[in-house]
Amino acid sequence: MRPLERHRDAGAYALGVLDAADTFRFDDHLMDCPDCRALLAELRPTAAQLAAYGRLTPPHVEPLAVPGPGLADRLLAETARLRRAGHRRWLCAVAASVVLALAAPAIAAMRADGPGPEQLTARDGRTGVSATLTMRGRDWGTDIGLRVRDPQGPHVCELVAVGTDGSEQTVTTWKAPVGEPSAELSTRGGAALPREDIARYEVRTMDGRRLLTLRRP
Repeated sequence: MRPLERHRDAGAYALGVLDAADTFRFDDHLMDCPDCRALLAELRPTAAQLAAYGRLTPPHVEPLAVPGPGLADRLLAETARLRRAGHRRWLCAVAASVVLALAAPAIAAMRADGPGPEQLTARDGRTGVSATLTMRGRDWGTDIGLRVRDPQGPHVCELVAVGTDGSEQTVTTWKAPVGEPSAELSTRGGAALPREDIARYEVRTMDGRRLLTLRRP
């Protein structure tokens, strides 16, 4: 995927219509692209509007349109047009226009994938481990991408999601190699816990030593 195409995928990512491989690639791109992070932050209220509409739509309502490849492009084009016009409530207008133009297909996508991603970044001064974590709500729980720097390898590590009720679920495991502090690896996993029910994430060695904590605000 070329850099320009990655930028153009921001709308599809916000709507949750990318496939798993492109979502993973965009997660990596997102961590290094402040422009796309800013755009997704602006689109998050729109996504929330669509998700709310989807939750209130009776399941027996038939789709009014068939989703096509222009879905994300139309959303981004309308967003840019309204922003240039200087409307104070442009995000709500985008949400309304998308609902009217695309109806059930967009709603179904948001019902499946929820609002846009949330990102956490932390560094532990004691261990030197740092990480950026991206999480996204799904029907089945939370989809999680992690980029981590660990100068203490080699050892096997795990990422654990800790719920607001104290419950724990292992998201993914990996082996940290010996390397420079700048060496970085990427991994991906998921938790059955809904995103809003996760209080924090912990990077641990397999013998239980905590290397880093990423807390949700």
